[in-house]
Amino acid sequence: MTTFSDETRARAREIIARYPADRSRSALLPLLHLVQSEEGYVSPAGVEFCAEVLGLNKAQVGAVATFYTMYKRRPTGEFLVSVCTNTMCNVLGGQEVYDTLAEHLGVGHDETTADGKITLEHAECLAACDYGPVMTVNYDFFDNVDPQSALGVVEELKAGGRPMPTRGARLCTLKEMAVQLAGFADEREGAVADGGPGEPTLRGLRLAEQHGIAVPGFDPNTPIRSKAEADKAAAEAKAKAEAAKPAPAPTGSAVASGTPGNAGVGEPAPAERATGSTAPDVKSPDAKSPEIRAAETRQPDARTAVADAPGTKVPTDPTAPAPRDAREAQAAGTAANAPAGDGKPAGDEAGAQQRNLKEAEAGAGSNGAGSAVASETGVQK
Repeated sequence: MTTFSDETRARAREIIARYPADRSRSALLPLLHLVQSEEGYVSPAGVEFCAEVLGLNKAQVGAVATFYTMYKRRPTGEFLVSVCTNTMCNVLGGQEVYDTLAEHLGVGHDETTADGKITLEHAECLAACDYGPVMTVNYDFFDNVDPQSALGVVEELKAGGRPMPTRGARLCTLKEMAVQLAGFADEREGAVADGGPGEPTLRGLRLAEQHGIAVPGFDPNTPIRSKAEADKAAAEAKAKAEAAKPAPAPTGSAVASGTPGNAGVGEPAPAERATGSTAPDVKSPDAKSPEIRAAETRQPDARTAVADAPGTKVPTDPTAPAPRDAREAQAAGTAANAPAGDGKPAGDEAGAQQRNLKEAEAGAGSNGAGSAVASETGVQK
């Protein structure tokens, strides 16, 4: 059984601390990447480790680990080569790239070369259709590949080299990538400064520059604020908005007297003067959204306004058709759909039924064979 290092256990505690105490199971996904960074795959020991530190059972952890393809359930090579064979890349030659690599490496899908260097897999989609056909090495992109360029990449990997991806940082091993997926920075000096965006990605930016399109008030040099600074700015904006709200207007003399609902000695409150009731006003249906009106029509309650409430528009039915037109339509429908006969399907001929019945009765007095023949003859007729 694998014993995970002290560094892995310390990182596990750090991952769990990112989440509220009653939501610690949310740390499961990064924890699975963490154990994969030590073993190269999610082993039974890794599943048990995640269950132990999160207080889950192994079945719960295993259900998640087997759902996502990025969690490998058996030892994986130092470099995971994924070739997109989905629709767009396939049309552009992705399947040919995969078949060439499979034949050259002598492995199939999710299989590892004998030296443990490369694991090959076909991917359903790598979300880079504008660069197709594409493949990734430990999730870093190699764009617009063909069989020969893909062979060049894997040959360099087998020789111990690190080919530069088309986009993104320099290549790292699968275990190093798993650390990053667990939420920890790439510690290699200058690694994140390598690479750059691809030309299709920059196409929109170039069009915006060409046509003078920009976001109003956008300053690319504005630094990203920390969470504390953002919270402080949000609180200040909220306080400013509250201060800008106008004070509520006084309602008659009820406010002046300081007694809610009473406009003075012996004087009724404004609501009582207007309606004769101190009950709160109910919105008229026309002041409500159509969804609420429909719901209240289906299931009215005590708060539903009556149909003749002030401001209510009572819907009216369209003009009914004249009686003569209705009778003509009914007569036309009856003529086009004649009812079936008594107890038998429409279209059956009574004469044929009676003839068959008489022939069957005539054959009843004969011997069994004659009866059978007569009956069969009757049925055929």
